[in-house]
Amino acid sequence: MPAHPDSDIHPEATGPAKALVEKHRAEQPLKLYAGWFCPFVQRVWLALEEKQIPYQYIEVNPYNKPDSLLTLNPRGLVPTLSCPTDPQPQPLYESTVILEYLEEAYPSHKPSFLPQDPYERARERIWIDYVTSRIIPSFHRFLQYQPAEGGGAEDDVGLDKARQDFLGHLKAWTKEMHPEGPFFLGSEVSLPDLVLAPWAVRLWVFDAFKSGGLGVPAEGRGGSDEVVWRRWRKWVSALQKRKSIQETTSEKEYYLPIYKRYADNTAQSELAKATRAGRGVP
Repeated sequence: MPAHPDSDIHPEATGPAKALVEKHRAEQPLKLYAGWFCPFVQRVWLALEEKQIPYQYIEVNPYNKPDSLLTLNPRGLVPTLSCPTDPQPQPLYESTVILEYLEEAYPSHKPSFLPQDPYERARERIWIDYVTSRIIPSFHRFLQYQPAEGGGAEDDVGLDKARQDFLGHLKAWTKEMHPEGPFFLGSEVSLPDLVLAPWAVRLWVFDAFKSGGLGVPAEGRGGSDEVVWRRWRKWVSALQKRKSIQETTSEKEYYLPIYKRYADNTAQSELAKATRAGRGVP
């Protein structure tokens, strides 16, 4: 079978993430099958680190799936979590499902990422869904936008429309944050932070690959939206300082060829294909 067109990637995490992987090579009942570059994987990785749950990290290339992953999960999705259940381990996949599993299966591991109040839990889930159904699809529409052959003013308008659509969703999400924060619900990290964080720390891709860059206004230049953008910048800054973020992020140079394929709209991941087809997250 010919290799998947996206399978030629750096084989392992680098920088701080590589050091973290080395700490989690040893056998553990809970196993994370992961691709170092995948933002959906990073969601789960962040939760494991924040809660300090023991786990074994197993690097896989999701475009060249090893038998060890396919035996556990024939769909070969990452992240896949091999959960210690009787009589044998069972797999879980879909990052948001895994996040809630970790919350319920390891209650003694703090912090808790879900509030105790039922209404607040429900509200948190609304804004988790907003990340999946609005922010991530608009991120990829913006990143994968291609001008028509020949270019021209209409293409600039199309790119700016994709940019403003994405920024509009960021503003809508930010307006729901706790007013002081620095995190979504207040002083402590919660699930909404974890589900958006991997994309928030990859926003440099727009400055790297798209004319006009990301477009978030500089401090003091947000006009009528300055309060919203100030809160957004505070949230991003708090994330970037988080040990779990720093230690699950590889060196930028190894992400570049992966995201260039998305920016050129040649990536063949299920997410890239869903974006081209006008669908949301697959």
